[in-house]
Amino acid sequence: MLSEEARRKLRERLDQVHEWPSVYMYKFICEPDIERVDRIVALFPPEVEVLRRYSAGGKYVSLTVREVMMNADDVVERYAKAAEIDGVIVL
Repeated sequence: MLSEEARRKLRERLDQVHEWPSVYMYKFICEPDIERVDRIVALFPPEVEVLRRYSAGGKYVSLTVREVMMNADDVVERYAKAAEIDGVIVL
């Protein structure tokens, strides 16, 4: 779960490096459990591109999602929801 302090800092950093609306790239890492991966993908609209890359040993999968976001608050909220999924590393 993201603390209020972490949310504030992330929001500030996003506003420093992005002009909104902007294409934003999310990155997540987890074990390749289909239920967990499906929960991450379900956070996004069906039309977004989701790239999956498995580690050399197949123990982990990284998900890269690109989506046009309207503001930093929406990005932070999406990260907060992903952080609630057990076993997901949010980058």
